[in-house]
Amino acid sequence: MSHQPERKEKNCLNCGATVAGRFCQVCGQENTVSQMSVGALARHFVYDIFHFDGKFFETLRYLLFKPGFVPREYISGKRERYLEPVRMYLFTSAVFFLILFSLTHTDVLKITGGSIMTRSDRLILSSRLYAQNRNLDDSVLHKKMDFLLDTSYMIVLKDQNDTTASDSSFLINYDGKTYWMEPRHVTIKEINTGNSWMGRKFHEVKSKYEKKYGTDYGSMGKDISNSFIHKVPHILFVSLPFFALFLKLLYIRRKNYFYSDHAIFTLYHYIFTFIMLLLFFLINEINSNIDSWVLQTLALIFFFIPGIYLFVAMKKFYRQGFGKTLLKYILLNVLALIILIMLMLIFILLSIFQI
Repeated sequence: MSHQPERKEKNCLNCGATVAGRFCQVCGQENTVSQMSVGALARHFVYDIFHFDGKFFETLRYLLFKPGFVPREYISGKRERYLEPVRMYLFTSAVFFLILFSLTHTDVLKITGGSIMTRSDRLILSSRLYAQNRNLDDSVLHKKMDFLLDTSYMIVLKDQNDTTASDSSFLINYDGKTYWMEPRHVTIKEINTGNSWMGRKFHEVKSKYEKKYGTDYGSMGKDISNSFIHKVPHILFVSLPFFALFLKLLYIRRKNYFYSDHAIFTLYHYIFTFIMLLLFFLINEINSNIDSWVLQTLALIFFFIPGIYLFVAMKKFYRQGFGKTLLKYILLNVLALIILIMLMLIFILLSIFQI
């Protein structure tokens, strides 16, 4: 409710209906003076912010400590004190992925036995080596630089404790860490895909990659990884209706639950999961600099809590016994895992085809 004075006229400015009180009983608009001063506008803005915050934290309090309570309250019609699930999902997921993307680093492509260094990093490292040793006639140094500048080699970075380092490997310091720099000849096997639509599409994409990256597989992997990571919100969003559908099928004999009720339960569960995973990633980031077993244990707790929470929430929301809930919980997780794998494969292909 705003703090604007009520209009003396009783016609709704929005729909034209006769208003009996402060609010129109037809469209719900408040029958207040439409002209607002700057002060009133500022007060209205502050009220809306704190009204959102108040509902958000009230909902969050029950969501965190009473599994299944908020969705059950919401579907029973007690909604005024809680933030709408869609609105809360959008806000929570936006904050989660904003922080996640800022913490995610995909500078090199991970492969079996190491990470491929990108072309730009190879140039940076070779210029550093040249600047530091320009007056030295060191054959090993020249060999390192030759490997770095020769695009017919991939440069694979492996941990210095890796016992599989070959005779051509060199120990280097890169970004504050010590690696084996192992050059490997670029070898690509031609795949016979035939003359089908998929085969033609594959060769089209392959040609586009070769034109853009050449043999710079590090940069190629970095771009594909970044493209896929930024599609993770879409994967989770697309998985929402499937998760609700699985719940509908598992509780199909409970006629008093509609698909929308399962969707509300799913939204609140995803919100809780986002919050726990956000804490997991933040603690992991802090622990990467401190290396504390306490923080590591705490991070693992936040990672596994959503799974335990889901079981408790299902039991309290659907009000079934332990055995039935456990069976449906296991089936739900299996089905959810299958659909997530399928969606990930689809979005990985989209990431590759859209580069």
